[in-house]
Amino acid sequence: MRRWLPLAAVCLGAFMLLIDVTILTVALPDMAAGMDTGFAGLQWVMDVYALALAALLLGAGSLADRIGRRAVYLGGLVLFAASSLACGLASGPGMLIAFRAVQGTGAAAMFATTMALIGSAYQGRERGIAFGVWGAVNGAAAAAGPIIGGLLTEHFGWRWIFFINLPVCALAVYVTLKAVAESRAPQSRGLDLPGTACFTTGAGAVTYALIRAGESGWTAPATLALSGLGAAAFAAFVAVELRSDRPMLDLSLFRDRTFTGVMVAALLLSGAAFSYLMYVSLWLQSVEGLSPVGAGLVLVPLSAAAFLVSAAAGRLLHGVPPRWPIGGGLLLAGAGALLQSRLLDTAGGWPALIPGLVLTGAGAGAAVPAMAATVLGSVAPDRTGMAGGALNTARQLGMALGIAVLGVLFHAGLADGLAGSGQPEGTAAALASGEAGRLLDTVPGARTWIAEAFATGLREAFTASGLIGLSGAVVVVLLVRARPAAAAAAGGGADPADGAGDGVPGSQRDGERTVR
Repeated sequence: MRRWLPLAAVCLGAFMLLIDVTILTVALPDMAAGMDTGFAGLQWVMDVYALALAALLLGAGSLADRIGRRAVYLGGLVLFAASSLACGLASGPGMLIAFRAVQGTGAAAMFATTMALIGSAYQGRERGIAFGVWGAVNGAAAAAGPIIGGLLTEHFGWRWIFFINLPVCALAVYVTLKAVAESRAPQSRGLDLPGTACFTTGAGAVTYALIRAGESGWTAPATLALSGLGAAAFAAFVAVELRSDRPMLDLSLFRDRTFTGVMVAALLLSGAAFSYLMYVSLWLQSVEGLSPVGAGLVLVPLSAAAFLVSAAAGRLLHGVPPRWPIGGGLLLAGAGALLQSRLLDTAGGWPALIPGLVLTGAGAGAAVPAMAATVLGSVAPDRTGMAGGALNTARQLGMALGIAVLGVLFHAGLADGLAGSGQPEGTAAALASGEAGRLLDTVPGARTWIAEAFATGLREAFTASGLIGLSGAVVVVLLVRARPAAAAAAGGGADPADGAGDGVPGSQRDGERTVR
């Protein structure tokens, strides 16, 4: 049993950091009421965690290669615990958003090291078992997030979503110190601080510009200024990476069509499959009158379908060219969002969403494992760690940008749905901030126009998600090859349909240095 303690330590941290991506979804109405925050504040609470996670993943991986993976993982656990406590004690939305960013920083340090720690702790058949368990834990985190969030919010209050992290972090730290050996890369890339700074600035500015666009319009000075800052920061990131001897992300990887196609697919999949769940949760609790637990249960079909299909994909899709599970998965995700848009009406209620949620979850379950295998198989062995980090970065960045883009459309849809209802300006913002319950209690006849407004807003979000998924499917079919160029050139390299080898960064296969 002691042999599997390193896996337990890593899985505890991975489960915790991934569950915090979705656990807040069902707590947003209570959070808005408790902290008196608006729609933009709710978006930032969700977005800033994913942004920090995306922006710092590659940099954290480089730091871990240099100073030790266990050290960085432990540092991430401690930072995650401290920031979770601060989030739970936050007295206002600004403080909560700031500490959510710190929490995302700790999550990046943990996530960047999990695969490497497993790879250094296990070999051969044990390594395969360990990665299988790790993958199952990742899927379980997505499925459990809304349920655990609903239970904690309903019975203890939304702050316990953060407080519950403290004992889990303490246990993970103890097991890590007890059972996990230190490991480093024999030739680390070094730290790329200018690249990290430029990427973080660009991602943050673009996301902020999208959120401001929903409040002030696309041509508002603040929106234009933030958009310009984001574009300049991303241009600077490209220039820095091209000139660096040890870049955080080697941009020459994008010369390979397959690598580029998978990166685009990862970015778009999050927007197509998961970014609208925040707005669905607001509708379920504000209009449908469900409790946080009830709202979490409605969202389970998506996560459950993703988990089941992902578990079966490796066996059923063995030997299938990767463009089909990835492209087909995006197609299903997009079709599921469009189906929800078609079936949703003011009288159908939440059951109308279930078929679309299942379809979307099945698409995500088919695409995600194939993405990981394909991107690792499309690069040379000494670039697999960087490629895996880039894939995770794209997925989290897609989540953050998707929430912001769909938020603009959802808010606009609310305003359109209120047209003709005679409600004062600002009612759409009040609805988006979870105040529908108050209006239902105080305004006669409010149920009809509130339901229509939410239905219009959700249709806008679902339609955009569907189009994102369909566009991603087209990109994949055009760019992703049947067999990645790097694998073909290597002659018998990792076949993406066969799991891309063991999925461990190349440095670990080619001369890992472990400190006991």
